Amino acid sequence: MKTSTTMIIAAAVVALGACNKKSPQENAAANIEANSENAAENVTAAGENQASNILNSAEDKASAVKNEASSEAAAIKNAGENKAEAVKSATENKTK
Repeated sequence: MKTSTTMIIAAAVVALGACNKKSPQENAAANIEANSENAAENVTAAGENQASNILNSAEDKASAVKNEASSEAAAIKNAGENKAEAVKSATENKTK
């Protein structure tokens, strides 16, 4: 029994060794596939980076527009308050 187990294990090892031997064509095909996968990953990463840059740029522009609108609104409000104060002062001066 011990001998037959050893023979079976030896046969399995030889079979596995035979399976792992690749021809030059199989190696070339594996290299082509690996290179293609790497190229696809690089294109995906570049696309994601570009999309992220576009999104960041759009967010920056949106913030700039919001800030400009807020500043303009504050200027209009201040101008209105100044005019109202001038009207109040003019009225007070007339009544004295």
